[in-house]
Amino acid sequence: MGRLVPAVTRALDILELFLDGDGTLSAPDIVRKLQLPRTTVHELVTTLAARQYIVPVTGQTGRYRLGVRPYQLGSRYAEQLDLAAEGQQVARSVAETCDETVHVAILEGTDVIYIAKVDSTHAVRMVSAAGRRLPAHCTSVGKMLLASLPETELAARIPDGAELAAMTPNSITDPGALREVLAEVRQRGIAVENRESNPDVSCVAAPVRDRTGRVVAALSISVPTIRWSDDRREELEQLATKGAAELSERLGHRSVA
Repeated sequence: MGRLVPAVTRALDILELFLDGDGTLSAPDIVRKLQLPRTTVHELVTTLAARQYIVPVTGQTGRYRLGVRPYQLGSRYAEQLDLAAEGQQVARSVAETCDETVHVAILEGTDVIYIAKVDSTHAVRMVSAAGRRLPAHCTSVGKMLLASLPETELAARIPDGAELAAMTPNSITDPGALREVLAEVRQRGIAVENRESNPDVSCVAAPVRDRTGRVVAALSISVPTIRWSDDRREELEQLATKGAAELSERLGHRSVA
């Protein structure tokens, strides 16, 4: 790794300060927060303003906000993102940690479509494939994605009188019962499937968000019942949450501390 350029590092430190608070800063604010000399801050602020990375705040003399250039760079970054490719990389990392099958899925209508998948190395494991479609109400990823929908949209997709197909004896077939489960998913921020799409497999799933905070996918970890327990479930819930957060960050989402 080459040598870091101090001036560039300081300029980036200044830009990252705008991510917090109300998004506006003055030169004295920057001096105080970064403990830099006033002359250095003045030169950096002048340069960043000249290149439209920051701009003066109208009606607030001496204060700045982010300019158009960071937005343009962020938009170009977003254009280059590939959810499936990013999901595959994160799924691989999660699978290497737990040695269980990991999926990333999106919602289409009332079904989920798996767009990324990494297998466990165990002889006994879940058998599936990227591109597979399953009823959302029977899966942990599906429950997570359905729970993220506004109530009006959820009701349009799954009305009260809807017939929900059963994949196993444990599948939820009543829309009212499903809504109760989805309410719990919203509260916990994690979804669990107990042998509802496969009689020999249980799963946990966490939400994946884009840069706007919208849930665009879900990441799940699937485990054969022979390796499933309450302690294991809690461990995998934490790992799925961590993996989903990493994928969200790759998509530009920034969690609020």
